[in-house]
Amino acid sequence: MWKVYSVNQKLDQCLGEWIDREALAEAMIPLIGQLYRNNNVVTSIYGRSLINRSVIAIIKAHRFARYRQDDETELSVHDTFPILKAMSELKLGAASVDLGKMVIKYKAEGAGRSIEQFVAEELADIAGKQNSAPRKSTDVVLYGFGRIGRLVARILIEKTGGGDGLRLRAIVVRKGAENDLAKRASLLRRDSVHGTFDGTITVDEENNTILANGNLIQVIYSNDPAGIDYTQYGIENAIVVDNTGKWRDAEGLGQHLRCPGVGRVVLTAPGKGKLKNIVHGINHRDITDEDKIISAASCTTNAIVPVLKAVNDQFGIVNGHVETVHSYTNDQNLIDNFHKGNRRGRSAPLNMVITETGAATAAAKALPELAGKLTGNAIRVPTPDVSMAILSLNLEKSTSRDEINEYLRQVAMFSELHKQIDFTNSQEVVSTDFVGSRHAGIVDSEATICNDNRVILYVWYDNEFGYSCQVVRVLEDMSGVNPPAFPR
Repeated sequence: MWKVYSVNQKLDQCLGEWIDREALAEAMIPLIGQLYRNNNVVTSIYGRSLINRSVIAIIKAHRFARYRQDDETELSVHDTFPILKAMSELKLGAASVDLGKMVIKYKAEGAGRSIEQFVAEELADIAGKQNSAPRKSTDVVLYGFGRIGRLVARILIEKTGGGDGLRLRAIVVRKGAENDLAKRASLLRRDSVHGTFDGTITVDEENNTILANGNLIQVIYSNDPAGIDYTQYGIENAIVVDNTGKWRDAEGLGQHLRCPGVGRVVLTAPGKGKLKNIVHGINHRDITDEDKIISAASCTTNAIVPVLKAVNDQFGIVNGHVETVHSYTNDQNLIDNFHKGNRRGRSAPLNMVITETGAATAAAKALPELAGKLTGNAIRVPTPDVSMAILSLNLEKSTSRDEINEYLRQVAMFSELHKQIDFTNSQEVVSTDFVGSRHAGIVDSEATICNDNRVILYVWYDNEFGYSCQVVRVLEDMSGVNPPAFPR
């Protein structure tokens, strides 16, 4: 009888604790929203944004953080809620605040201060600066509306906030049918890999516009990148994001700059010639006001370069090989048919296809110290999204599996590369677990192999969404809308 009573007590206790966590997470939602829309403050937990998230998503973000802490205890809403509440009372200016890191810093450096005192001192640089220096929005035009174009659109719409950051103003496509606009909107609304659009979409056939979560997007039909006057749509000094991949050098992409209303161009593919290939987190500070055309490199380059830099900084890389296991793309055939590329004519859903990749060579454009040190190849596999890079490296210093894994965990948690590098220590994860990851790459620590100075690292990456997030980070840097990040 006593055992039954104890079990019932435990049941009631577990349910009660869950209800309590739900209540606190629910109370966090309006505070998160107000800080975002009124103060341009973006809150996150170890890089996982809390904007427009559900109660369950907020609780899961806290649970995800458990391996990030040295004792692997679960981060609690009881810890983050008081910090969020204190922030809401400070009339903050624009910023990015990681609540998980704030909690850890308070526990380590609180020194007898109340949470209110700690938060006020930690955020003193932006306290009382609400609307003190309003940021001007930057117009963005998506030239091409395929896989990357639509995901960049989703991210830009999600980040609209108070409207003074990046503003998606137009998309440019070739007209495919009489009901083209409805089809474009439908593809934005529904995605077989990434799910339904989080919001509402309204189509105006008469004016060729799509209204998505309050963002009025002009749809422009054109076959000529140099023949559009964007100013007639009220678009000025815009950044054009070329998602077509048709032009990859300065001459071809320069056609966009001849259009009234265009200020700069970003290519979502590896650039050719002297174009700067930018991997955000690595060389984004190389972008200058004189750079009118840049490349955001490739999804694979973005995935591997941050990890390669971290390893090279700590252990030194003598040489290595990068093997990419990549999901099939629209460039391949659904069934066997002619293709100008070797092997790519064979059915993508039915075959593993060996093909080339320029990622190893392109890595040296973003990280010159690796020039001539890497080789690379790729295998296309029958999955629609999420790829893996296998980095087989010879290091200057000997290390162990535990040492290099712990180092990369610390990099993912505390370094400037925390938005680029994520880390997992689960033995059960598979590719679909990383659909929607906002990181450039995720180190799978359980797969790491190490023997003296030879190491093999497995890096997952969402070659669609993770890469699109990197593209948006480049756009934010180019337009100067990146707020300061806290804690310092």
